[in-house]
Amino acid sequence: MDILLLGTLIAIGIFMLNAKQQRRRIALLASHLGHYQIEKLMENLTEGYLRALGESDPERREHIWNLLRTTERQLSEQFTQFAADFARVQPAQARVSTLPLALPLADQWLPQATFDMRQALQLHAQGIARAVRNEAGRSTRDQAYTLSAELFLMQHTCHWFCKSLPVASARLLARHQTSHAQVLAAVDPATRSAYQALLRGRKNS
Repeated sequence: MDILLLGTLIAIGIFMLNAKQQRRRIALLASHLGHYQIEKLMENLTEGYLRALGESDPERREHIWNLLRTTERQLSEQFTQFAADFARVQPAQARVSTLPLALPLADQWLPQATFDMRQALQLHAQGIARAVRNEAGRSTRDQAYTLSAELFLMQHTCHWFCKSLPVASARLLARHQTSHAQVLAAVDPATRSAYQALLRGRKNS
């Protein structure tokens, strides 16, 4: 068989297997997310932060911030419950490949190069909750910045689970004009430590 034809057939096979696996992962995540309003709450927060930061009148600005506190708490509560629900997923369905390329069934034939999506969602839930509680005592503006970073990192992880690391990073850059490294640097140190430990294949101590 012609080498070029063989290579084309292999590439098509890989593409089809990847597409099938990605559809399955998207459906799995959507089946859990569908019970919550997490995406809508994230959108409301992002728009609200922009309004607050662009408001010149101090009293009106403070009013917007106060309204956003309720949205932050709702988002944190819903994401915590979502992470708890997803924790019941079978381990084999929750493995995410850390390889730089999307390869079919890579999470199965190379399990040492994976992380557990259930653990990832738990650490994101904890990071979001910390930012909402503002345990570090940040200013209102800095708290919003940190919480936004926590949400963007969580969103990146979800896209990574559904597609691949390169696709997730490209979407983050396209949607929020920021890189994965910049977002990771902006989250709470405890989130960053737990996240890096998870990707190294161990729980944070």
